[in-house]
Amino acid sequence: MRSQYSGPPPERGLFCNRTLNMRAIKAVGYDMDYTLIHYRVEAWERRAYEYIRDRLVEQGWPVADLTFDPMLAIRGLIIDTAKGNLLKANRFGFVKKALHGSKPMDFDAQREAYNRTIIDLADRRWVFLNTLFSLSEACIYAQLVDRLDAGQLPGPMGYVDLYEHVRKNLDATHMQGRLKAEIIADPERYVIDDPETPLALLDQKSAGKKLLLITNSEWAYTEPMMHFAFDKHLPDGMTWRQLFDVVIVSARKPEFFTTRSTLFEVVEANGEALLRPHSGPLNRSKPYFGGSALELERHLGLSGDEILYVGDHMFGDVHVTKNVLRWRTALILRELEDEVRAIAAFRATEIRIHWGLLTRAGNDKSHLARQVERYADIYTSRVSNFLFATPFVYLRSPRGSLPHDPSLPGGTPVFTTGDGAGSVPTE
Repeated sequence: MRSQYSGPPPERGLFCNRTLNMRAIKAVGYDMDYTLIHYRVEAWERRAYEYIRDRLVEQGWPVADLTFDPMLAIRGLIIDTAKGNLLKANRFGFVKKALHGSKPMDFDAQREAYNRTIIDLADRRWVFLNTLFSLSEACIYAQLVDRLDAGQLPGPMGYVDLYEHVRKNLDATHMQGRLKAEIIADPERYVIDDPETPLALLDQKSAGKKLLLITNSEWAYTEPMMHFAFDKHLPDGMTWRQLFDVVIVSARKPEFFTTRSTLFEVVEANGEALLRPHSGPLNRSKPYFGGSALELERHLGLSGDEILYVGDHMFGDVHVTKNVLRWRTALILRELEDEVRAIAAFRATEIRIHWGLLTRAGNDKSHLARQVERYADIYTSRVSNFLFATPFVYLRSPRGSLPHDPSLPGGTPVFTTGDGAGSVPTE
C-alpha cells in the first residue's frame, strides 16, 4: 500500500543516525502508546495531572487550586530531586537552563548550584523526562516545590521526599485504571486519528516483515484502543489482530528486554481477561502477557540486528533494546514536526517559551539529542512516515562531522538521511 505522496515534507522524514538497511530487517516490533497511537498531549496530561492533584487533596494537601501548565515542561528535561529543580542540559551534562520549582533561576543562582556539576543519569538524583507521559509529573512536582518552599505542605519533607510522594501517587493513579477507563469511554477526545499508520504496517506486512506489538498497557486497554485507532482504516473484514504475528501486553518494559519472566496467554471469557501459563510456540491468534525478549527471539528464530523496535520512550524502548539485545531501534518524536518547521522558519522560541528547541541547549545539542544520537538508529515524528519509503529502503547515515570539517557550499552544514527524506540544519 503506497502513500499518495511522492515524498514527505521535511518534518515527516526518516532521520538516520546509523545506516539501516530495511531489507535486512525480518521483524518490526512496536510500542503502542505515543507510538502506534498518538494522544492529544494536553488533554491526556491535564487529566493525569488532575488525578494526581485530586489524590493529594484527598490526603489533606492544600493544592485544590493548582492547574496544569502545558508550557512548564517538555520531554528531555531533567528533574533534580535533591534541589527541587527542573533542568535543561547539553550533551555533556552541563546545565544550561534551570527552574527552581516553577520559577526561572537567575544566572548567578544557577551557576552557584551547578557550576561543578555534571549530570549522570545513572545517579538516582536525576529523573530524565523520557516520554510525553512525564509532563504531568514534572508540572505538579515543580508547582509543589513552590508550595513546599512557602511552608504550605505537610512536613517535615525534603525535595526528594516530595518527588517520591508525587511518583507514588502517579503510579497509584495508573494502577487504579480510572484514567484509562475514561479514555476508553471517549477515545475521540484523547486520540489523534492517523489513518496512514495502519497502512504503514500493512505495507510492511505485505513485504514479508513479521510484526510485533509489545506494550506495557494491559489487554483491557490495548484491545479497545487498537480497535478504535486501526480497524476502521483497514481493508473490509480485517482487524488489527490480523496485522500482528505476536501481541504481548503488560510487558513490563524495560525489564522485558533484560530479564526473564513467566509468559501467560490472555484468555477472554465472559467479558473478562484471564491468564493461563503458556509454554511452547506462540499462536499468532492469541495475545500474551509478560514473558521476555529472549523467549520472543527463540520463537521468531531471529535476534539482534534482524529486529527493529519502534517506540517513544528513550530508555524503556530504545536505550535498553540497543544496549542489551543489539536490536535496531527507531525513536518516535512527535514534537519533531514543530521543531523542524521552527528551524526552517528561524522561530525556535515559538516551540516553548521557557525551554527553546527540544534538541538544542543554547548553541549545543541538548542532553536528549545526545541520547537520540547514541541509542536511536533512526528517528521520526510518527509511524506513518514509513509509508514515504519502501519497506526495503536503505537509510544511509550522514558522514560524521567534526568542528574542523569544512562546511558545505553556502557555509551551512546539513543533516540528511541519504534517501531523499529531507534535511535540516544541524547547528
